[in-house]
Amino acid sequence: MGDILDQEITTDTSSVAEPAQQAARDAVQISQGLWAETVEFLGSLLRPWNAYQVLIIVALLIASHIACKILGPKIYDWMRSREGWPMWRMRYMIVAHKRLRLILFVIISWVTVWIMREVTWPSRSYLIGVAANLSTAWLIIAFAARLISNQALRTIVRLGAWIWVTLQILNLTAEAEELLDSIAIHLGDMRISVWLVVQGGLIIGVLFFAARFVSSAASTRIQGNSELSPSMRVLTVKFLQLVLYGSAFFIGLKAVGVDLTGLAVLSGAIGVGLGFGLQKVVSNLVSGVIILLDKSIKPGDVISIGDTFGWINSLGARYVSITTRDGREYLIPNEDLITGQVVNWSHSNDFVRIDLNFGTSYGDDPHLVRKVAIGAAKSVKRVLDHKDTVCHITGFGDSSVDYVLRFWIEDPTEGLANIKGNVYLALWDAFQEHGVSIPFPQREVKVLDGSVLRTEGKASAAVKAAAAKASD
Repeated sequence: MGDILDQEITTDTSSVAEPAQQAARDAVQISQGLWAETVEFLGSLLRPWNAYQVLIIVALLIASHIACKILGPKIYDWMRSREGWPMWRMRYMIVAHKRLRLILFVIISWVTVWIMREVTWPSRSYLIGVAANLSTAWLIIAFAARLISNQALRTIVRLGAWIWVTLQILNLTAEAEELLDSIAIHLGDMRISVWLVVQGGLIIGVLFFAARFVSSAASTRIQGNSELSPSMRVLTVKFLQLVLYGSAFFIGLKAVGVDLTGLAVLSGAIGVGLGFGLQKVVSNLVSGVIILLDKSIKPGDVISIGDTFGWINSLGARYVSITTRDGREYLIPNEDLITGQVVNWSHSNDFVRIDLNFGTSYGDDPHLVRKVAIGAAKSVKRVLDHKDTVCHITGFGDSSVDYVLRFWIEDPTEGLANIKGNVYLALWDAFQEHGVSIPFPQREVKVLDGSVLRTEGKASAAVKAAAAKASD
């Protein structure tokens, strides 16, 4: 029984190791074939006409370098004198100036190829033609890659396109594909090769680029639709992006032959991870969807949560961006906006009532004080005239008669502290004009007959004199 079990284990191990060994042998064989072709190609360069073409290519490189040194400064000075050019045209001129040496080499090499094909056999300009084709392709790719705004993605696309075009021109695509396909790993019944990864990355990259283009175009149309509320616009754009990018990812995997049923295990693992370690993240995501659906807050609203007061800059999947008057940007988790108390100053409308508390002396006429206070508030620019501005007595304090002044504004996004300060300043000017005084707390100290005022420590001369007078 033990011998049979050992035999089965050996058979299983050999069956797993056999594909890897075969792949390694194929990779070595293909690499040896490519090396042999490379050696043969380098050896062919020693033939008279091939060596002659190599020398011509070197001479063309030197000529283009000298021409670049001569023409480069002149073209740069001419570019600096072009005032009023569009920004896109100037950017492409700068890109062309940086690649002036390559542009000159392309022009000179094609002129040389045309002349040699007119005066001699085409085979005697074959290598020069290959160099001209390569340089032309590289130049076109360099300009086309400028359409990609992301620097890292632009570099990856440019290098990948250069490699692919070079292999195409040199007729080495089949050998390169076999070599990349021979380098593979086996995960159960799934075989993942370098060529499969390259194909998948290329296809998914193209699909993601298309999804981003469609998403940007659709987002512009949706944001310009005045029939949708701001929160519904954000929700529609987020949902559209999720559908487009998700579809691009799964279509790309399906296109390269990846079995999507294997993702079921991955989705189960993700579900367990969400249940234990990503509770807050999921809570914020769900809270963000709820905020977008119930339209409780939207971009542009002025809100205050805790000590933070500002207007909503954007609604994200995990947080809400709030910009305050001092320029600070706070990222508030969506969960806090759902579970906490939020004051939305512009939820149903933009009208906001502001209360100011002040006090005047008991000797001032309260009827005059109310009239003067209402007039002072209405004289401030941001206070609304068509809304009632009122002033009421709220109580009789120890040192003053207490009032509350209530007025309305419709632009809370412009700030609240500044409008309060302006109204207080108008009150001060109006009270000074009409002789209304603003008291401050006062206390009277009465020394009873027969008592002695004693002080501890060092006392001032005034305190000593008051004590002596009281004792007399």
